[in-house]
Amino acid sequence: MKNVDMQMHVRGTSQFVDDLAAPAGCLHAALVTSRVARGRIRSLDLGEVLAAPGVVAVYTHRDVPGLNEVGHVLKDQPLLAVDRVEYIGQPLALVVAESHLQAWQAAARGRADIEELPAVFDPREALAQGMIHGQKRILVSGDPDAAFEKCHHVVQGSLSSGPQEHFYFETQRALAVPTEHDTLKVHASTQSPGAYHRHLAEVLGLPMHKVELDIRRLGGGFGGKESTAVWVVAPALAAFLLKRPVKLVLPRNHDIATSGKRHPYEYDYRIGLDEEGRILAYEVDLYQHAGACADISLAVLGRSFLHASGAYRIPNIRVRAVSCRTNIPPNNAFRGFGVPQGTFAIEAAVTHAAEVMGVPAAQIKRTNLAGDGDVLPFGMVLENTNSVRCWETLDARVDLAARHAAVAEYNRTHTDSKRGLAVVPVCFGISFAQTALNQAGALVNIFVDGSVEVSTGAVEMGQGVNTKIQLVAARTLGIASDRVRVHTTNTSRVPNASPTSASTGADLNGMATKYACEELLSRLRRFAGQHLGHDDPEQITIREGVVHLAGKPTELSWEKLVAAAQWARVDLSSHAFYATPNLHLDPRTERGRPFAYYSCGTSLTEVWLDCVRGTYRLESVEVVHDVGRSLSEVIDRGQVAGGVVQGIGWATVEQLRYAPDGRVLTGANAYKIPDLKSLAPHFAVTLLENSQNPNAVCNSKAVGEPPLIHGLGAWLAILDALRSVRRDKELPSLPLTPEKVFMYLHG
Repeated sequence: MKNVDMQMHVRGTSQFVDDLAAPAGCLHAALVTSRVARGRIRSLDLGEVLAAPGVVAVYTHRDVPGLNEVGHVLKDQPLLAVDRVEYIGQPLALVVAESHLQAWQAAARGRADIEELPAVFDPREALAQGMIHGQKRILVSGDPDAAFEKCHHVVQGSLSSGPQEHFYFETQRALAVPTEHDTLKVHASTQSPGAYHRHLAEVLGLPMHKVELDIRRLGGGFGGKESTAVWVVAPALAAFLLKRPVKLVLPRNHDIATSGKRHPYEYDYRIGLDEEGRILAYEVDLYQHAGACADISLAVLGRSFLHASGAYRIPNIRVRAVSCRTNIPPNNAFRGFGVPQGTFAIEAAVTHAAEVMGVPAAQIKRTNLAGDGDVLPFGMVLENTNSVRCWETLDARVDLAARHAAVAEYNRTHTDSKRGLAVVPVCFGISFAQTALNQAGALVNIFVDGSVEVSTGAVEMGQGVNTKIQLVAARTLGIASDRVRVHTTNTSRVPNASPTSASTGADLNGMATKYACEELLSRLRRFAGQHLGHDDPEQITIREGVVHLAGKPTELSWEKLVAAAQWARVDLSSHAFYATPNLHLDPRTERGRPFAYYSCGTSLTEVWLDCVRGTYRLESVEVVHDVGRSLSEVIDRGQVAGGVVQGIGWATVEQLRYAPDGRVLTGANAYKIPDLKSLAPHFAVTLLENSQNPNAVCNSKAVGEPPLIHGLGAWLAILDALRSVRRDKELPSLPLTPEKVFMYLHG
């Protein structure tokens, strides 16, 4: 089944926040922001702002009725700056005007007298100055020091990975509407209904039952709408104070300049192997470039930290990770949530080791591929991974040895062009690393005509979670999927919802939906047995909208059953709750079982390199990925392909530039994302067959984030081609843009 919103998307009839009809008297908000990366605020001159055409009001931190704070994890991010600024783009004041254009034109007139202080833009320098968020984390398994002494091959190096702009279609936005009894309804583009609901209530000084947050769908999120609540809370503040509807919509370039990105990282690594290519020891330092506020950086760092071993069996390992506080806008979640960054380091280290040993990197990867029964550095035992099956399935499809030989022969016989090849295994833990977030609720209502409505805390942002929930409900109840509608995500129907992220949207909310539907089905089966004069409800089933008794269809349809049950006073509404079992992680020892299961896959990427111009093109991408028993094969294939493409963009062409003073220089006209012309002409996705997963809804496996890591194959394949030309340089950083490739070849 395809995404239920697909036809509306194609026709342009899907409604997003800015498509909602503006209520009468609706005003528009904009933000006055800092032009200085770090400093003390001496004074704030808003006279010209107040005098600008159409301006209704201007607010500063003094006007906040509740807590002037929107920090997601730590309370370190004021909604409106008080006495200091920590990054360019930090909000200083809130402007409300009659039109969107008037609001932003007026905001540009704001003047702040700020005493500039030395700003820090390098994570290593920030660490040296003690500018960090939280505490450094250290994980040690085995005895790395002793193991390195026994290694036949030891290589080490340093490298970095860059930021990535979310570039969602719909920029940050919200519409706040005052309602009776001093309550407020907010329509927002956010992935975190529960957290944003709390932020709204805290800033407005209201109990949470006086604030309602409603989310129909997002025009993309990718993590960029999970944690920074500024652009949702600001218009709500104005609406609450003015008692008029207020909307805030960020212009695209303002969104790019002031919103967080995928966290850049810097790495120092050392890896040791024996003569047969078995990894004996690995150590890595992760320096996260977090930005000025903690935001969600510590959680992102935690997943990088826990995935430092990648897809490999490493008996002796030491991982040190630290979140460095720098004077740029706070970075936040991005599809993969730190796992791509942690995986990148080990993939680069293994590739470096293979080069020194003179063997294909794929050989070392296969030798050390982790599988069922292997123990991860934090003590979790792998189960039901299918990692080896994914590798072998890919090998059977493409013949890895033959592809390696063909690339080697091409490179031997060509001077001005080269080919490169990379195999990337993926091993991605599914669950929120913070155990408390692994919960979800669902409310299912059956109406007297037999139609069904489902409400959950999941947020639809193009990934198809509503379609999967719809399918879960329909399959559980035994009816056609078009009899089920998934309602908006609303904090009054399903409170305290966890974010839709970490690839858990369908896992958590789908399971809660299944539980609620099973309870309703149990009630209806008992009633149907009585109605049909049969005492054993176990003999009653519902298939394709028809009640069956002892496996045979009866004259009782779904619609007749529901109508009769309603008349007989059977409760046709059910709320259910699901919490992922057996999850735990001790922060003192860094040991536990933080993930319910692992999503695995293997991919092959091949590129062609023009050694004269430094340009390259992707020739082939072959992906085998395990999605368990797919809830929707069409959606899962799309998620795999989309994730790979987004990963390819991060690895190759997506590059942000900052000025020496901390300003984001890259706008929409200069930011390159992958398009159809930049994709490989041969792009194949194979979903692993005959896979079951008892740890998720209907034996499925999460699919949103893990495939993005296959995109690292583009960086590795280009690197493979480059190293066939020259090896007298250090490994280049990520992304490997054509400019960087040219300078590597000719610089």
